[in-house]
Amino acid sequence: MPLDLPRTFRHHVFCCAQQRPPGHPRGSCGAKNAQPLWQRLDQKVQAKGLLDVGMAMTGCLGFCSAGPLMVVYPEGIWYRPETPEDIDEIVESHLMNNEPVERLVMVLSR
Repeated sequence: MPLDLPRTFRHHVFCCAQQRPPGHPRGSCGAKNAQPLWQRLDQKVQAKGLLDVGMAMTGCLGFCSAGPLMVVYPEGIWYRPETPEDIDEIVESHLMNNEPVERLVMVLSR
């Protein structure tokens, strides 16, 4: 029997929604006001009709002190947006036009 799998996305965005208690030594994206940014991202993706962009809330992405964090696949580009305007720029530039927003890219050391 064939599986009815969902179509794949041109971009899939994973947004950290981890919320740790206040004062936790690792911090969390949720404690750094990530939720309004992710709501803005969702609204923009829907308003632009970007049906080929998937978005998923995740737990910890592992770099808690740097948050709020999101990663865009298949490129594997990490962003650290701070303002609603940063989200708008990511949507317009990266998600719509395949041009990463270099000033917001988080460079991971190896």
